Formats: sequence, structure tokens, C-alpha cells
Amino acid sequence: MIRILSSPSGFHVSGSSSLPPNEQRILHALVSSPELYTYPNEQQLLFEIKLRSQIVQASVDLAKSRAQFAIFRFSRCNSQFWLRDERGGFQLRPDVLPSDAINDIFVNSELYTFECATAIVIVFYKAVLEGIDVSAFNRLFAHLLLYDWHTDKDLGIETKKGEHFLPGDCLYFKNPDVDPLTPQWQGENTIYLGDGLFYGHGIGIETADGIIAALNRRRKQWATKSAYLLPHITQMNFAYLSQFARRFDELRLPLDRLPWIAGTLGSAAFLYR
Repeated sequence: MIRILSSPSGFHVSGSSSLPPNEQRILHALVSSPELYTYPNEQQLLFEIKLRSQIVQASVDLAKSRAQFAIFRFSRCNSQFWLRDERGGFQLRPDVLPSDAINDIFVNSELYTFECATAIVIVFYKAVLEGIDVSAFNRLFAHLLLYDWHTDKDLGIETKKGEHFLPGDCLYFKNPDVDPLTPQWQGENTIYLGDGLFYGHGIGIETADGIIAALNRRRKQWATKSAYLLPHITQMNFAYLSQFARRFDELRLPLDRLPWIAGTLGSAAFLYR
């Protein structure tokens, strides 16, 4: 269920334009979830829908790219945009715009190798770049470092317990019986794409069973424990980032075309199936 705290008089249950199909699927997932999602206004809800859609798209684009999987020791980057440090992380060059450096990972992907946590962070930064004003992105992330789960505080990465995930959420598959000779496969950070599919760098786009099967192939001899999905969800701070959003060009939620119920209670509007 979705609860929007704006005045019902300002809530648009129909409009002249609707969301693209990929964003409609995310709105459908939000409304259908057993969790209650609360937003101060329709614009913040729209921003989260769009940013989730951009996370999914960035994941698909990275999966299709020529960037390869490697442990930190063997990581590579384009030296025109990044300085590789002694840990295998990528530090933004001082003479380069953050937006240009993130885009280069997708343009010149053959020059990059990194592990799965860094891949998720790259996806998050790319999605935010597509969703907020470019000048704001360059100001917020002026000192980018891509290394494992190191992220700028303005990205607002948080992990919470939960089993009801949505497209654009990051989820972790744990491999408890990993082969000690390949500890990099002790788990896989993934982005849920929707329709039962996940993207994990080094594995690709797979179902949950496909991710688990790939990890199980990297277990120690005589392993008895299967890989499994942890009930943890990692997200960015959508609410904080929404203040830097690009214009929505008068998009409205297409509620008149979908099988949902829109109701009000006091000053709040509710959407539910």
C-alpha cells in the first residue's frame, strides 16, 4: 500500500500522461507490496519510481557491457578518469567531472574490471546521475572513490531487514560453504530487476535459482550447505536525493487506467489493490 500525505485536493488520480511501462511495473510493485510506503507528496513518489527504474536500466547496461569481474588485486580502470589506489579502488582524478567518470565506465567498459560490490555502487551512481541535475551530481560527489561498499554519504546507502523487495533493491546471496581457494565467491551482491530476475556482476542476469546454482558451483569439496538469499535489503536514500530531482514535465500517476483503489483519510491519500 502507498500512503501520500499531501492534500487530496492536490492529488491527481488521472492525468494527461502516464508513466512508461517499466515505471508502471514499479508502481504496481509498490502498491501490491504488503509493506506500507509513505511519501509526503506525489512528486517524491514519482522520483523514487523513476530512480528505481534507472537502477534497473543501469544494471542491464552494465550486464551488457564489456566490464569484467576481478578481485581488487586485479582491478582495472581508465586512467584518464580514475587513479587506481593500492587497495584496487578507483579514485576520481582531480581534473575530471564525476559525471564524466561514471559515464566512462559504460562507454569504455572494456577498460574496467572490478568485483560485485563495486559494481552495485557504480549502478547506484549511474542511476542517480540520470535522475538528478548534473551540476548537483558533480557537486555532491566531487571526491568519488569506487572501492567495495565505500560510498559518499550523500548517496545515503542503508541496509535493513526485510523479505519484500522491489525492482531497484540490492540483495545479497550468501555462499556459506565457499571454496577457500576462491573467497571472492562467498556471496553475490545483486540488483533485483523485477519479473524474478537479478543482476550480479560476474554472474550476469539470472533468476534466484540461477544465482544460487552459480554460487554452489564455487563451493568447497563435500559442501553440504547451499547458497541462499539473505533477508536483507540495501537501498539509497530516495527521499534525500529527491530534492535534487530533474523536472517531471507534468507526469501524473496513471491511476485511472489500473486496477487500484484510491482513497483518502484526513489529509492523506492511499493507493492499494
